[in-house]
Amino acid sequence: MGRKSGLKFDRIGYWSEMKLSIIKEYAAAHSTIFRAERQHGLYHVYVDAFAGPGMHISKRTGEPVPGSPLNALQVEPRFREYHFIELDRLKVAALKQAVGRRPEVHVHDGDCNNILLKKVFPKVRFEDFRRGLCLFDPYGLHLNWGVIETAGRLKSIEIFLNFPVADINRNVLWRHPEGVDPVDIERMNLFWGDESWRQIAYSTEKDLFGYPEKEDNETVAEAFRQRLQKVASFAHVPKPLPMRNSRGAIVYYLFFASQNAAGERIAKHIFQKYDEKRG
Repeated sequence: MGRKSGLKFDRIGYWSEMKLSIIKEYAAAHSTIFRAERQHGLYHVYVDAFAGPGMHISKRTGEPVPGSPLNALQVEPRFREYHFIELDRLKVAALKQAVGRRPEVHVHDGDCNNILLKKVFPKVRFEDFRRGLCLFDPYGLHLNWGVIETAGRLKSIEIFLNFPVADINRNVLWRHPEGVDPVDIERMNLFWGDESWRQIAYSTEKDLFGYPEKEDNETVAEAFRQRLQKVASFAHVPKPLPMRNSRGAIVYYLFFASQNAAGERIAKHIFQKYDEKRG
């Protein structure tokens, strides 16, 4: 499919393979819990906001690696419903072919920032006895805070979120902040929800040239964790798992946020296991 359509599957590092394993393991635990509670009428939904074509290529082995949508479809017990969202039409076509015709699977073509708010989240309302597990895995600052906050305030959705610190450092948090492209500033504002990141990302200390000193990645990530709790109203947000490349540099932080203490316990256990395996 990829070659015939002109689509080239993304080549992913081991840290991305690890992330896919983490999501799949948690999804299985999540689905097991909600299948066990079917007598209570709960209907659980899986959502992938940046679904991709359903397949990647491993940088380590050169072999195909199933993406998060195909992993989710392999989870047992099964979710009751699936929503996969992708903006790139070539990837949409590849994903539809990989998924096949299934009445419980919905592949959406378009911007997740619009589709989630208008089409998907209204189907996962707390008062309708629906619950959701949503994966936000953008390559960069392509997710709007309003979507994250809505997920938290619905009280019915758990999320995994790729906090793209590499994109943030490369394009926004420069040593000389006055030189940053206004387009990148706006992307950061949309992702963070406002301009409060400016006070967090830079200290009051000045360097030898009079520019503010940039705070470290951990400080920025911790501020975002607190924002998920205090602004988006997620009750449980454990410390994120830093995902490192082969040189040891942090590429992104993997966040988990939920309204449920049980979900937090499971996510923390999985994070710890993979962190120890990596170390």
